[in-house]
Amino acid sequence: MTVEVKICGIKTAEALDAALDAGADYFGLVFYPRSPRNVGRADARALIERAGSRAKSVALLVDPTDQDIDAIKREVGPDFIQLHGSETPERVAEVARMCNNKVIKAVRVENAADVSDTAPFRDISSFVLYDAKPPKADTSALPGGNGVPFDWNALADLDDDRAFMLSGGLSPENVADAIVGTGARMVDVSSGVERKAGEKDPSLIRKFITAAKSACPIHAEE
Repeated sequence: MTVEVKICGIKTAEALDAALDAGADYFGLVFYPRSPRNVGRADARALIERAGSRAKSVALLVDPTDQDIDAIKREVGPDFIQLHGSETPERVAEVARMCNNKVIKAVRVENAADVSDTAPFRDISSFVLYDAKPPKADTSALPGGNGVPFDWNALADLDDDRAFMLSGGLSPENVADAIVGTGARMVDVSSGVERKAGEKDPSLIRKFITAAKSACPIHAEE
């Protein structure tokens, strides 16, 4: 089984083309003003049109209102909505109903207990994305895309056959080990393929996708 790859924080045609040409399965568009990867709705729509059917588009939102979601659906039209804030299971279920169940819930992980706490999200989202908790000492840290990993052993006792997406501090150098160590069949990267915050490096994008798709999840044959 080939691992699926999401390149998040796409802002330019150059970055998108590099991701598509290398075989990305998803690309993420960030709608969060504090993020250096924030993109306008019109620009996001143009990127989606450029991609066509070559990869699935994901709109990343942080604790969005119904009005936010309606605007993204109407003006951008992504394939998935990714909730990357403090949304409750009830709120995720509401958004799923609004979006024809095309919702990804990102959850922040530090230890195995955090993974256990995600059980309510698994039945109400398309899949769960496990990301690292922001560094406690960094008051300016973003909800995601901080370039820090979590202890992958936290996923060791995940009793769920459903696919999940792994994120948090991944790079071309460590993504293969992360896949083998966790059994992840989907991976997500943002800062790990950047020259500087918010500026994607096409060469790193290609290296990341090649490394991820060359790896074999330990549970791939189960």
